[in-house]
Amino acid sequence: MAVMLGSCGIYKPYSRPDIKTDNLFGEGIETPDSTSIGDIKWQDMFTDPYLQALIEQGLANNTDLQAAHWKIQEAEASLKTARLSFFPSFNFAPQGGLNYVNQMNTSWTYSLPVTASWEIDVFGRILNGKRQAKAVYEQSKDYRQAVKTQLVASIANLYYTLLMLDEQYTISEQTASKWSESVETMRAMMDAGMTNSAGVAQTEASYYSILSSLKDIQYSIKETENSLASLLGDVPQTFKRGKLADQTVPSELTVGVPVQLLANRPDVRSAEQNLIMSYYATSEARSSLYPSLKLTGSMGWTNNIGQIINPGKWLLSAAGSLTQPIFNAGANRARVKIAEAQQEEAKLSFQQTLLNAGAEVNNALTQCQTARGKEEYRNKQIASLETAVESTQLLMRHGNSTYLEVLTAQQALLSAQLSQVSDKFDEIQGVVNLYHALGGGRDLE
Repeated sequence: MAVMLGSCGIYKPYSRPDIKTDNLFGEGIETPDSTSIGDIKWQDMFTDPYLQALIEQGLANNTDLQAAHWKIQEAEASLKTARLSFFPSFNFAPQGGLNYVNQMNTSWTYSLPVTASWEIDVFGRILNGKRQAKAVYEQSKDYRQAVKTQLVASIANLYYTLLMLDEQYTISEQTASKWSESVETMRAMMDAGMTNSAGVAQTEASYYSILSSLKDIQYSIKETENSLASLLGDVPQTFKRGKLADQTVPSELTVGVPVQLLANRPDVRSAEQNLIMSYYATSEARSSLYPSLKLTGSMGWTNNIGQIINPGKWLLSAAGSLTQPIFNAGANRARVKIAEAQQEEAKLSFQQTLLNAGAEVNNALTQCQTARGKEEYRNKQIASLETAVESTQLLMRHGNSTYLEVLTAQQALLSAQLSQVSDKFDEIQGVVNLYHALGGGRDLE
């Protein structure tokens, strides 16, 4: 019978299905050793003191993280309840009554029993229920870790977004100041007959366009600050912060081996815990096809034995029952089929979560490498455009160039400078996303 029940999967513990992780990050991306930037503590990853203070505040006050903590408490209590199901339950059930028949003397009867009930887990229903509750508990802890890693990455990304917007605002403000001078120069040249009103109007329009873009950047800064405040569990405010140029990120982006994601990514672990829950739910459903054995009994004191009232006597009883499903066996088999289907769904979800994690690693690494690859070209572009602006301004003053060439060169320079800031942000954001994709920000022992 033990062999038969084992083959039915009632007692068999969960084992991870075969999951292929070869080239999960993409061709030639995984590093030969097992170290990755995801194993760095967030305090060592993000060294900006302002950012560290914000992350500390977020970990202390974020409402989603606090809710995840209470989910752990709830799951832990459920696990304790499941463990206690192995033991008998005891209840104190006092009873009393008053009897009055045909004007005879009134009699008072009572009994003070303690009842007990104990289900013998012959076919693993309680065992699988406990294993399922443990998986729920582990999943709640993984969920909290997932919330934490997402929170750390989100705060960092919003902080660096603010630094990028600050830098773009500074560049646009400096450009606006230069354009204001250009407007005055164009007006003076028009008075001297060196240009016409169309050139002045075009220069003024470009100047006002830059002033308008400053307002857009101001709005984006405020919107980002509000999003950051929401993550921190705080009211909207202006946050102290550093400069984008002062930020440093690791130069070597080690990703380790893909199989590490099974242990380091909280969302991957949570998906596997969901598969474990489904596995034991299926085993529990199978156990309902077999008989259930329950022992009951009571012990107490009573003053009513048959028709004899007083003196009191001890009351003892014991019984056993074996229940075999007959007419509801079809419904139980349907439950098994439903549980098996849900288990297959959980398996597919686990596999897809792992594939998504690998894609996130590839995307983040590509984002960072692309931004770094553009750095040299962007510097050369800006240097060339600065030369072009100076040259066209000189040529226009001497009548060998038109105002359109000057405007085009200046607008191209501003666009390149703003793009350079975006490239720097993309590099930093790529590192942050890679750190998160590799499970960075979790609790490390």
